Amino acid sequence: MAEAYCELVIEGSIDASSSIHLENSLEQVILEGNSVLLINMSGLTYISSAGLGAFISKLDIINQRDIQMIFFQLSPAVASVFEILGLGDLLDIVADKETAIGKIK
Repeated sequence: MAEAYCELVIEGSIDASSSIHLENSLEQVILEGNSVLLINMSGLTYISSAGLGAFISKLDIINQRDIQMIFFQLSPAVASVFEILGLGDLLDIVADKETAIGKIK
């Protein structure tokens, strides 16, 4: 049976002014000791470099703590930004929640 997970739902747009909220939320779920983090991007309409930076800035601690982080349900526009920046090589990105849950180690 799959391990329990924490799902972080991202909605609206993430830019320089709102990225601090994203960073704080990521920090909180890391500090809570979650070992699996599913990032639901279904409600995300826009992400700036600051928003991407919030995720990238936490990668070291996520890797150090062996946290599995899976992104799913990116809109075509957001997926394009992730692809252009080559984030598919750094991040685990899947189509939907069912696939994300199936990837839990």
